Amino acid sequence: MRLIKLIFSENILLTTGIIALSLANYSCDSKGEQVKVETLSLPVTTVKKDSAITTFEYLGAIEGKVNVEIRPQVEGLLDQIHVDEGDFVEKGQLLFSINSQPYVERLKNAQAAVEVEKAKLENAKIEMERLQPLIDHEVISEVQMKTAQSNFGVAKASLAQAQALKATSEIDMQFTRIKAPVSGYIGLIPMRVGNLLSKGDDEPITTLSDISEVYVYFAMSESNYLFYKKMKEDSTARRLNPNVKLILADGTIHSEEGVIDADAGQIDRNTGAITLRAKFNNPDKLLRSGNTGKIILEQIHPNVLMVPQESITKVQDKTFVFTLMPDSTVRRKEVNISGKAGQNYILKPNNISEGETIIQSGVNKIKDGMKVEAYQQKQLP
Repeated sequence: MRLIKLIFSENILLTTGIIALSLANYSCDSKGEQVKVETLSLPVTTVKKDSAITTFEYLGAIEGKVNVEIRPQVEGLLDQIHVDEGDFVEKGQLLFSINSQPYVERLKNAQAAVEVEKAKLENAKIEMERLQPLIDHEVISEVQMKTAQSNFGVAKASLAQAQALKATSEIDMQFTRIKAPVSGYIGLIPMRVGNLLSKGDDEPITTLSDISEVYVYFAMSESNYLFYKKMKEDSTARRLNPNVKLILADGTIHSEEGVIDADAGQIDRNTGAITLRAKFNNPDKLLRSGNTGKIILEQIHPNVLMVPQESITKVQDKTFVFTLMPDSTVRRKEVNISGKAGQNYILKPNNISEGETIIQSGVNKIKDGMKVEAYQQKQLP
């Protein structure tokens, strides 16, 4: 008899559990018929105001502050190369030597010519001094003195010409020793010892780059340029950060921020773009001429409404968020996006207000009016 009562009690408990489970998953509609109720557990976040930053990227080409093509000023055989490719050299350091023997001989000839002209000038002077007493005593006419004075002037001019030729020869001698005009890094050296160098060579001996500072040249469209100029002058809302950043080819950000210090001054009619220049310090000499990177301009938006990108759902050309109502149901609300900042969207404050609670993620799983089990996951960063 006790066994029968025990089995009967267990059946009652099992039946009660099934009924309770059914009630948990079903409710009655207006006709008294059971309908299934969907309840999802979804994270929510609060709409709040904060400062946001939107970015604009432009591909740039990096050049050293000074890029100097090293070219010969005189013709001759390359005698010695005193540096190697990639070396850092100081201003005035010897780089290359050209065979100077022909220029040594030219300088000797020029020096000899100066001595000859000095002697001629001295003879002309002596002749004038010899004729002066004779003129004074009217032994000879003044015409002879004028001739002597003319000869003296010719000798003086010839000496000046010879001295100029000597100075040119001395300069040519100095040009046989090619020195660094600035401090910087040596580029490729296509020439080798024994090659004939001349002023008319198509390519330089090497290129010397001063990269203590670098310039990054980039182009933006006409419309973006107008926007940039307007935002640059805006000191209240939506202003631009006066400093720009540089993203390197490996994705890292250069340690130093730069400034835009120049633009081309006119729009290229073929491309409709204008070229600008940003200047960056390069203390570690990491950046070299020929590198590429991305210039990042930042626009600052103070005190704007932001929501996570994952909280936005799109229907055709409209965007929506789901707000959480006091009865735990959700209501779809249309919003207008004015920009993007990191992982968030910036909203125009027309249909939504600060402090409203919205579904943070999983918006593709719910519909308007659906009841959800909400939990707070995290706040906007």
